[in-house]
Amino acid sequence: MSKVKGFLSEFQEFAVKGNMMDLAVGVIIGAAFGKIIDSLVKDIIMPFISFILGGQVDFSNLFWVLKEPANYAGARTYDAMVKAGANVLGWGNFVTILINFILLALVVFFLVKAANSARKRLAGEAKAAPAVTPDDVLLLREIRDLLKK
Repeated sequence: MSKVKGFLSEFQEFAVKGNMMDLAVGVIIGAAFGKIIDSLVKDIIMPFISFILGGQVDFSNLFWVLKEPANYAGARTYDAMVKAGANVLGWGNFVTILINFILLALVVFFLVKAANSARKRLAGEAKAAPAVTPDDVLLLREIRDLLKK
């Protein structure tokens, strides 16, 4: 019972005292950033890969039909097969999503690396700047020096 109370109090501290606004902003920016990466893969990288492979390769429409519906005479596209009730293994869509993930991970890695580099540089500049002595300390030093004389 004490573990549950400890967990609940820890969660309450996180929810109430934690910086939930920063978390919310991060989630919103992350969702928007995910859309940018999706567009990058779909509109820029995949056409380039299609060009290299020598044709109109649409990875999202690459699939294997594991079980076709009886008497199916429709189009052999992924969407049409799924709508008809076929058992379809959409491996091309998985490859596209995997490329999205790898690109997103690389971009996040470079952003974190740049942020860490900037943080180190700013910390170095802060250490290099001489510390300003407060006025009251300067006054006390002057009084001390006068008393010594």
